[in-house]
Amino acid sequence: MLEQLIDFLRLEFEISAGAISLAQKTEKLEAHTLPIILWQYGLLNSKQLDQVFDWLES
Repeated sequence: MLEQLIDFLRLEFEISAGAISLAQKTEKLEAHTLPIILWQYGLLNSKQLDQVFDWLES
């Protein structure tokens, strides 16, 4: 699931591999925590964060 989420983030929001790599250094990284980490770093806005959670639920 995490790899699919990363693909979605890179394609849909053009999140760089470097940004994702930075977020992956966080302990206990899981699919549901990655978007929060990216949002905390300012790499996703609140609308994008909602879209990611909608994608995760589908």
